[in-house]
Amino acid sequence: MRRTILGSGLLSLLALLCLNTTTSAQDVGVTATEVKIGNAEPYSGSASAYGACGTGLSAYFKKINDQGGINGRKINFITYDSAYSPPRMVEVTRRLVEQDHVLAMVGSIGTPTNTAIWKYMNTQQVPQLFVLTGATKWGDPKGHPWTMGWLPTYQSEGRVYAQYVLDNVPNAKIGILYQNDDYGKDYVVGFKDVLAAAGRSNLIVKEQTYETTDPTIDSQIVNLKNSGANVFLDITIPKYASQAIKKAYEIGWHPLHFLNSVSNSANVVLKPAGIEASKGLITIEYVIDPADPRYANDPGFKEYAATIQKYEPRGNPYDQLVVWGYSVAQTFAQVLKQCGNDVTRKNLMRQAANLHDLHLPLLLPGITINTSPTDFYPIKQVYLAKFDGTRWVLFGHLYDTSKMHR
Repeated sequence: MRRTILGSGLLSLLALLCLNTTTSAQDVGVTATEVKIGNAEPYSGSASAYGACGTGLSAYFKKINDQGGINGRKINFITYDSAYSPPRMVEVTRRLVEQDHVLAMVGSIGTPTNTAIWKYMNTQQVPQLFVLTGATKWGDPKGHPWTMGWLPTYQSEGRVYAQYVLDNVPNAKIGILYQNDDYGKDYVVGFKDVLAAAGRSNLIVKEQTYETTDPTIDSQIVNLKNSGANVFLDITIPKYASQAIKKAYEIGWHPLHFLNSVSNSANVVLKPAGIEASKGLITIEYVIDPADPRYANDPGFKEYAATIQKYEPRGNPYDQLVVWGYSVAQTFAQVLKQCGNDVTRKNLMRQAANLHDLHLPLLLPGITINTSPTDFYPIKQVYLAKFDGTRWVLFGHLYDTSKMHR
């Protein structure tokens, strides 16, 4: 009799547990009222300009929380300083995962820093979502299924620049400056791929590198000028991008200057370098330039600017890096909505790989976010843009880079 009663009780308990699992699955970092999210940005160090991404993320999540959260859960956003240092990134990530018990990492910036935790996040099966670097390796759903990028890939951006040179500069002599790590090398790979396919690898006359510990890159700019280069592929983070623009202008070197998109903020990079020195720069664009007066009355921009002003008043809404963080937060919010009550790490990745024609208010017209279980590259359309001394002016056609990955 006792065994029968006990057995019946266990069956009832199991049935209840199954029912709860069916209606609301939860994982580490999730309660009935909260989702805990981790992040690390370089708030200090040589790449501290990128810390502005955290401002955009934080402001949007605070706004969402004021509106009641997503599916009844508010977002507990925990962000630490990575200092753009791989060892520091490992330290703060382990803290977020093992002590803070976050559900996922979202929107952390930096190729070297994210590379340092790439294996760890996948071994631990913790989502490393919408990494704010364009390294091509983030799109590896088979080998690293817990990591997904957000930016257009560096290789595809490099390919766009190379194709433009082949189409428009008949007597090109190309000089390249790049950061001596995976970030810089990824751009160079894409750029050289296009030249090699056209049998024009000989167009590159000089390559220079720099380390993030270097105080300046003045000598590299002088070397590039002395090489006779009339095309300059500038693959630098904001600190060094400003130096490169300013130094080239000071020494009278005026090449066709391609500035990688991770450093094309008018307020953070171009103004410190000098507006006159920045005229004629070419980059790619996929989000609006918040410093462009044309967007002052755009509903999406106005809502974004008001959000920054209200929730992160020390932030600069005219900084494009803030736009990045804000847009990544919006992308993550959509993923969380799609999760419904199944808020688990596994389902989070499933929904992140199930985004279809998502257009965010700060993306340029014609650019949408699309992912699938075999496609971890959310943004695959870009425009070329030229700086006219006031704003980035789009020109040419919309490039679809979906076939530009290796």
